[in-house]
Amino acid sequence: MQKSGQLRKILTEKGIVKKETLEDRLRSLISSSPVMLFMKGTPDAPRCGFSSKVVNALKDEGVSFGSFDILTDDEVRQGLKVFSNWPTFPQLFYKGELIGGCDIVLELRNSGELKATLSE
Repeated sequence: MQKSGQLRKILTEKGIVKKETLEDRLRSLISSSPVMLFMKGTPDAPRCGFSSKVVNALKDEGVSFGSFDILTDDEVRQGLKVFSNWPTFPQLFYKGELIGGCDIVLELRNSGELKATLSE
């Protein structure tokens, strides 16, 4: 029952367990890694050029990062746009704060500030 999620569903329906809000879920995802990238695809198989550029920039700088494929969850994809007030992907977060998208990440890398920004 617990593995299938049925137990949580029953407990939520009975009001015993609070339903996790989308905002709670987004905060949890964002903070799941100090450097967190919301992208189309995965680091090993990016599904858009902008996501690929950000992954390469992070890897070139030796930055460890977590990732979430927004194409697998429409609720997260749409909710994150509103939550972060940033309309496009990829979105890079550091310690829970939005750094920006592809242009900002590449600008930071080209100016030599990316690694320092992500290790403050």
